[in-house]
Parts: sequence; structure tokens; C-alpha cells
Amino acid sequence: MNEDKATRYHRLKRRTSVASLAWGIALLAGLLVTGASIEVAGVAQRWAGHLGAGPVVARIATISVYVTLLAGINGVVSLPLGFYSGYLLEHRYELSTETVPHWLRERAKGLAVGAAFGLVGVNLLYAALERWPDRWWVVAGAAFSVLTLVLANVGPVLLLPIFYRITPLTSEALRARLVTLAGRAGVRVVNAFEWRVSNRTRKANAALTGLGATRRILVSDTLLADYSDDEIEMILAHELGHHVHRDIWKGMAFETALALAGFYVAARLLVALAPAAGLRGPSDVAGLPLLVLSAGAVSLVLVPFANALSRLFERNADRYALDLGRNAAAFISAMRRLASQNLAEEHPSPLARILFYSHPPVAERIEIARKRLA
Repeated sequence: MNEDKATRYHRLKRRTSVASLAWGIALLAGLLVTGASIEVAGVAQRWAGHLGAGPVVARIATISVYVTLLAGINGVVSLPLGFYSGYLLEHRYELSTETVPHWLRERAKGLAVGAAFGLVGVNLLYAALERWPDRWWVVAGAAFSVLTLVLANVGPVLLLPIFYRITPLTSEALRARLVTLAGRAGVRVVNAFEWRVSNRTRKANAALTGLGATRRILVSDTLLADYSDDEIEMILAHELGHHVHRDIWKGMAFETALALAGFYVAARLLVALAPAAGLRGPSDVAGLPLLVLSAGAVSLVLVPFANALSRLFERNADRYALDLGRNAAAFISAMRRLASQNLAEEHPSPLARILFYSHPPVAERIEIARKRLA
């Protein structure tokens, strides 16, 4: 593996991530400080007023127009940075197979799906703000938990096919082997499917998506093309470890707690800062940038803890894979090939690991498996 190349690639990706975060913060803060958020909300209210509808519909329309305008501004201004990170860098390091039209089309689909969920979510959020002004953050946190659970269930069935072609595995021997492995782990799956990613990337991956009746095995066509059945089985064994250890449920519980903490901080700051920001009150949609900044600050502060928790889950899943699959040699070869193909850093800096790594470095994962061979 070319460590220097991988290090340069990830350093540039991290820089663009930080730049994107800085841009988002600057946009939201600028809207608040300059009073532009109030102006945008005024435009949204006037447009909604043309509907001639009742107060409830007018309120929904105002919020929807405001969110759409805000998302449009952010989408247009952040497009160059997104193109650099998602297209130019990927091609420079020979990881992408996408054409510009395909990249733009997929980005547009992503924005459309995100906007649909965003409009529903923000409208529900402000409905809670009006209905329960003192404890809306509790209601919002509960709603976030329910939404997360629903998406975990229906995402593989309704959302994933919007972006990827999913078809049953053509190799009956591999399909039976993977489904049998899931059965040995006590994890019920619908079936095993081929996940077409080769029209956008050269990276390889596998996943176990969904919960209960929607849980299914996904194997990328890039993985099927170059990896042995033994290697694919060990990669799936790792994914099964997450489900056996109930990491998905633990993750959702953590995200719910994070959302509750974020909404609570936002609730306090909205009350304290609404007058200074020129807002009519906490439920004024012009205060959405303040709400997002407040809740986002909580998530940002807890990033190191979230990454550390995720790395713990990943280590445990690796150990489970080695116990279930009993093929440390295949695990090591799969990790090495994935690291090379996906251009993973073998030895990231301690700071990069703390701030950006949700998985242990590949060298650490291989070392755990090596001990099984000794």
C-alpha cells in the first residue's frame, strides 16, 4: 500500500471537511448577525401569503419556503467545494469512475431526498415549538428517535434503490454461504444482494442493512469482482458482529441522547438570545440558524467521544468475525486489499484518529488477527 499517497488523500479530504464545516457555520452565523435570516423569513412569509390559505397552512408554507431558500443558498455556494472533494479528489487519486453528469445527477437526487426529509422534520420541529414551548426539546428528541428507527427499517427498501442498483447475488454458492453464516450468528436476513457501485467508485465494501424483516446482506460488485469467497465471508462476519452485539441499537440510543442534549441547549439559547437576534420569539423560523448552530455545537464537542465509541464497536466486531469465521488469514488478506483499494491510512496521526476516525487504523485491525495465527 502506498502510505504516502493515502496520507495525502486523507489529509486533503479532512481539509475539505473542515472547510465545509467552517462554511456552514459562517453562513448560519452570518444570517443571524446581519439580520439576513429575518429578511429571508419575511420573503418566505410574503410568498406563503399569496396562497390565501388559513394560518396553519400559511405557517407550514412559510417554514417550507424559508428552508428551501436556505438550502438553495447553501447548495449553490457549497457546490465548488463539494465538487472538489467528491469528484476532483476522487479522480485525482484514481478512486472514482463517475462522469460529471452522473455526479451532478446523484448530488441532485441526494439534495432532493434530503430536502424532503428536512422539510418534514423542520415543520414538525416548529410545530412542537409552538405547541409545547417549554418542553419542545423533549418532544423533538422523541420524534428524532422514532424517525431514526423508521429510517433504519425502510432505508434499505425505499431509499437505497434511489441511488444504487440492487439485485440478487448471481452466485448461488456465495449467496448460500453468506446466508448460512448469518444463520450461524443467529441473525435473520432477507437474502444476499449485489450492490452496484462500480459506476461511481473503485472502492469495495459490504454491508448488513436494515432491521428485522428488512435486514439484508449487500456485497458491492467491486468486492465480488476481485475478492475470494473466504474474504467476503470474513468481511460479512464483521458486519454480523455489529448486529449480534446490538451496536445499531446502541448507536441509535447514543444519537437520540445527542439530539436531546442538542435540542435542550438550543431551547435555552433561543429563549436567551431571541430578543438580541431580533426574533419574535423562540418559534420564529428566522431563528432556525441559531437552533442548528446550538444543536450542532453539542454534536461537534462530542465528536471525539462518538468516534472512540465507534472504534470500540469496530474492534469488538473484528474479534467476533475472527471467532465466527475462524479464518484469520482471509481476514488479514481482506483488510490489506481493502486498505489498498480504498486508499486507507495505515498509520494516521493520533489527532486525526481522535477527530476523524470512526474505525481503528487498518494496521491495528490486522495486528489483532495476526495474534490469532500465532
